[in-house]
Amino acid sequence: MRRQAVSSTSIASVGYDAAVSTLEVEFRNGHVYQYLEVAKRLYWALMSADSMGAFLNREIRDQHEFRRIS
Repeated sequence: MRRQAVSSTSIASVGYDAAVSTLEVEFRNGHVYQYLEVAKRLYWALMSADSMGAFLNREIRDQHEFRRIS
């Protein structure tokens, strides 16, 4: 999945695959996670959030199944 670099203290890059509703997040520590069944509106909200890390923790992390891919 293609990710784009973001300006965040905890997140390095973010990608989204609308065909399968999967959000991919690369953290500054190098770990990459995929969050499953994430609505496109949440992706856009994450990308425009004042604090991407706080938004991810509050709205996505505990509400969606995820897998670590690296």
